[in-house]
Amino acid sequence: MRPVLRAGYGLWCWAVFIPLAAGVLVLGLPVPSITLRRRMARLAARAFFGCTGIRFAVTGLDRLPPGASVVVANHASYLDGVILQAALPARFAFVVKREMVRMPFASLLLHRLGCEFVERFDHHKGSVDARRVLRVAAAGQALAFFPEGTFSEQVGLARFHAGAFVAAARAGLPLVPAVIRGARQVLPPAAALPRRGAIEVEILGPIPAAGPNERESAARLRTAARAAMLSHLTDPDLEA
Repeated sequence: MRPVLRAGYGLWCWAVFIPLAAGVLVLGLPVPSITLRRRMARLAARAFFGCTGIRFAVTGLDRLPPGASVVVANHASYLDGVILQAALPARFAFVVKREMVRMPFASLLLHRLGCEFVERFDHHKGSVDARRVLRVAAAGQALAFFPEGTFSEQVGLARFHAGAFVAAARAGLPLVPAVIRGARQVLPPAAALPRRGAIEVEILGPIPAAGPNERESAARLRTAARAAMLSHLTDPDLEA
């Protein structure tokens, strides 16, 4: 009986999520303000957790600088984007992998939320995307990254890509590490249906981008953010 109940719960989760996401897209289409559209998405993400009984908590929001900054978080589940959408203020734009544009519904929704798409496999296209993200950061846009780029069934903090740290260093923005706990247990990488559980997001202290030069500053930010995140996670360091 338990497998049937688990499957029923998982299907209920998707039955809640799909109308909420569709509602954000449809109701947000005529809304000209991207900030308002993001607020709608934040409310819908929180409603998803409330309606499905997934316990959701955010701590450390007071540590976010009041203006633009670059947030980096660990990545272990397909739910992570929804989690950060529920956690962060509406001023943040998310940097996501370009593969998402192949999913018409998700692509349209992410575009309407002002997400920045980055190519991971084509070096030339990836460089063009990276330069665009750097310009966005330099213009003072608050950004949120998953610096691991993707996730796998292997538990642990994978190698970080440099983009988030270069963007923070070049734009002179503070870098804010964040840790997500419980997402892998609620929706494991190989699972199709969510499970009951608890998810917590903890915002850690900001790291200033000051440094002798851009390259050294980016490297310092990467090292400091990784150390901070590992100290607040039980996951192993897959780069060690």
